[in-house]
Amino acid sequence: MNTYIHPTAIVDTKKIGDGSNVWAFVHVLGGAKIGKNANICDHCFIENDVSIGDDVTIKCGVYIWDGVAIGNKVFVGPSVTFTNDLHPRSKNINYDKKETVLMEGCSIGANSTILAGLKIGKYAMVGAGSVVTKDVGDYELVYGNPAVHKGYVCKCGEKLEFNNGEADCKCGLCYKKENDLVLIK
Repeated sequence: MNTYIHPTAIVDTKKIGDGSNVWAFVHVLGGAKIGKNANICDHCFIENDVSIGDDVTIKCGVYIWDGVAIGNKVFVGPSVTFTNDLHPRSKNINYDKKETVLMEGCSIGANSTILAGLKIGKYAMVGAGSVVTKDVGDYELVYGNPAVHKGYVCKCGEKLEFNNGEADCKCGLCYKKENDLVLIK
């Protein structure tokens, strides 16, 4: 297997895909699943009930708790905070764990907080420092505290400008908006 694990990392899982890198001072618990070509940067912690897809980047200082599922090609910026309990209390082992899902290609900006039980849509973008309190749609751009809708982005990350329900990106992709859903034409 062509996987790199830094000597200071503690990796208890055997489920790491080919080509993935786990850098310094990372701790991955035994139940976690990490896909191919993932890059887990310094000082991260990954709990047991976590799945991370292929081609994912997790930047420094991210802790990923039980119940977080990260799709393929997702970017998680430095110091992003995830939660998995809406009513946390110390020593409560019977808490109501909420599943958080990050769909393919979405990006979460540095220092953002993602509340438990949310879905971040395909290729959505969460701006740096945001507090996400509700689901984010496919290709949606949100930011702020609380994060609010600020538009839509292309798969390439450029902001889309819709005219009569259609948008063309300079990268060549074309989109249409139907009932607040954004789709590639």
